[in-house]
Amino acid sequence: MDAVTATMRGPGPTAPTAGGRQAWATTWLLLAFMLVNFADKAVLGLAGPEIMKEFGLTRQEFGTAQAAFFSLFSLSALGVSFLTRKVRTSVLLLVMGVLWAAAQLPMLWGAAGFATLIATRVLLGFAEGPSAPVAVHHVHGWFEQRERTLPTAILMVGAAAGVAVAAPTLGAVISHFGWRWAFGAAGLAGLLWVAVWRVKGTEGPLAPPVGRDARSTEGSSGAADVPLRAVFLSGTFVTAALGAFAAYWVMSAKLTWLPDYLQTVVGWDLDRAAAAVGGGAVANGAVLLTHGLLARRAVLRGTGGRLPAGAGAGLLLVASACAVTVFATVDTLWIKVPMMFGPMAVALVMITAAQTAIARITPPSQRGVVLGALVAVFALGGIVSPLVLGRIVDSAATATAGYENGWLVTAALLLVTGLLAAFFMRPERDAERLGVPESPGAAAPVVH
Repeated sequence: MDAVTATMRGPGPTAPTAGGRQAWATTWLLLAFMLVNFADKAVLGLAGPEIMKEFGLTRQEFGTAQAAFFSLFSLSALGVSFLTRKVRTSVLLLVMGVLWAAAQLPMLWGAAGFATLIATRVLLGFAEGPSAPVAVHHVHGWFEQRERTLPTAILMVGAAAGVAVAAPTLGAVISHFGWRWAFGAAGLAGLLWVAVWRVKGTEGPLAPPVGRDARSTEGSSGAADVPLRAVFLSGTFVTAALGAFAAYWVMSAKLTWLPDYLQTVVGWDLDRAAAAVGGGAVANGAVLLTHGLLARRAVLRGTGGRLPAGAGAGLLLVASACAVTVFATVDTLWIKVPMMFGPMAVALVMITAAQTAIARITPPSQRGVVLGALVAVFALGGIVSPLVLGRIVDSAATATAGYENGWLVTAALLLVTGLLAAFFMRPERDAERLGVPESPGAAAPVVH
């Protein structure tokens, strides 16, 4: 172990411990990281009507701007995840935070037009693509396998909290200062997080070694590498990736189009629409946190769920498909609106479940790479969803009919991928087949 890593982890009894106070402090810092991450994503959807009006854009053209965010998202998620074997995740997270701010602040310039918006969204997507896999990989270095569901869920709560905070806050900024300052506020929040992380961000005691340390300790941990092809072709990886793709699709659709839908179809003003989006995000966070707490309770009690691991998350996708269908087809507001506050949100559990399942079937040294591949696949939903829904709405006779068709397509995707995950997402079975032990110290044969 090099001097920097030794100093970082600390000597003797003062060294940080897995699952201890410092582990949870790091988790809360990464929650803030994810909060800023999703506030950055939400700003375009919230400012969408004002941007379309100022630049004279159709919904399909505006969908192109949102899709630009995801143009390099998947590639960077995969590429930077390979760097987790050479560069400490604490450093990667710091660099990402700096790039986020650099991508938001140029829109404060009054002369920045649609081309600048596209360019900065591409840069932001490139910088944010690796955020989830690198953050999850980092926090998994602080917790044992059986304790990872709750901290992983907390990071995913950052998505909901980011929207919950951003929707009313940035909505107010747009109303009082204009849409450009919404981008400025998001950029300044990113710079604040960078300043705190520069002082507090450290590696966990279970983080795999990187660079020369990784080569010098290769094979000594007892958790040998497995062929990546075997991991990627496993039933768990394939169905987890598809299920997370569907969950990310619905999340991206809501971020991009829900404010416009509530204003154009339902007839609400910006403030009311932003409050509803924020309230729905709070419900999203409650769903994710409840799932994490229930999983932790089961671990502490030493009991498993009544369903096989993975099946429950798949069935929640099916439940979300039903909720989206009701939201799309029912006009009565007291039935339609509650669908946003929980029933549609249960799909997001799959994003947490997919990452913990993938971590279970992957040795620690390869975890960052495989998590990056997972994100590279499911983030494609963020590219396709805005474009598909924008095209569907623009091609329909009315916005109302177009949005109904778009939400029904979303429901069908959730239904199919949910059924696949319910039947084939089995992390414990695939981990045993691949020879990946639950504890890094256990012996693990390589599967060819």
